[in-house]
Amino acid sequence: MANRRLPVESSLAPSADPLEEDTAIPGKAAGCSYDEGYRQGYYEGGEAKVERQLPPYTVLPDLTIDDLIALGIQQVTASLVPVMSPMAVCAAVIRALEQRQPLSVIRLGDGEVLTLAHDMSISVEEAKLLGPFLPYAGVTLPDPAARRSLAESIRQADIVGIPVSRYPSFQGLLFPALNQHGISHRMLRMTSSTVNYALHEQGLLYRMLSGRKLLLIGNQAAGLADVIRSRGLEVTGIITPVKGVHDVQRIIKQAALIDFDLALVAAGVAAVIICTAIAQELGKVSFDIGHLADRLVSGGAFLLPGVEVNG
Repeated sequence: MANRRLPVESSLAPSADPLEEDTAIPGKAAGCSYDEGYRQGYYEGGEAKVERQLPPYTVLPDLTIDDLIALGIQQVTASLVPVMSPMAVCAAVIRALEQRQPLSVIRLGDGEVLTLAHDMSISVEEAKLLGPFLPYAGVTLPDPAARRSLAESIRQADIVGIPVSRYPSFQGLLFPALNQHGISHRMLRMTSSTVNYALHEQGLLYRMLSGRKLLLIGNQAAGLADVIRSRGLEVTGIITPVKGVHDVQRIIKQAALIDFDLALVAAGVAAVIICTAIAQELGKVSFDIGHLADRLVSGGAFLLPGVEVNG
């Protein structure tokens, strides 16, 4: 008599074996609805992985996937890597300004991650597919020179904002790409890549800008200057436009002619390179303000002393 297989639940379509009929998962059949497909993907990404780790002939009815993740995190606390809070970033910027020390705060979003990873961790074609916005952000792939400049800027930056999301095209792509460039995350002083928004929401941005001579760099610099000046803050220079990642040296030459304490940069991927160059070459403080500049100019956010208010 032929040996019969034990029932095994698989990520593949259900077997016709009658011993496995009770393990069939709704939604695996061809033509399943979007909702059914979503439920199936949700299951395969969580509970199915738990099932495959359980010893044979056991179940775990009293713990959910969230319970197991929480318990697992407790076991790996020694491996957790701290990132700076918005308050800590604000304090570091103010300290550098008061001590007249150079400091650069950069942020790595999807555009920077794709630029860093293209033609290394992922193909140029995949990077273009994931980042159709990259030309708007100042990069046209393939661009190995931009990739090298970006990697060097990350090495030189004082504070690096990284995505908190473990989504495949965020942390899932960033850390392998850093490793391929020989950059260990343990070398970096990290914060969240959305620290610009967090500083605003927590009432820290105005404090950071108050009493400083501000240089504004980017395509929104003129509008941002109007907003900042209307709040009683001092803008001593504007550099606009920024024509992508290969326009950095022109920007730095112009910045060298301006008297300023703190540069706010909103210039796509080029902002990372500009910010580190301002700190390294000019000895000043720079902050990658990113799309917060657009929100302030459009009125979607308001720059106020004390507790700041989002629109």
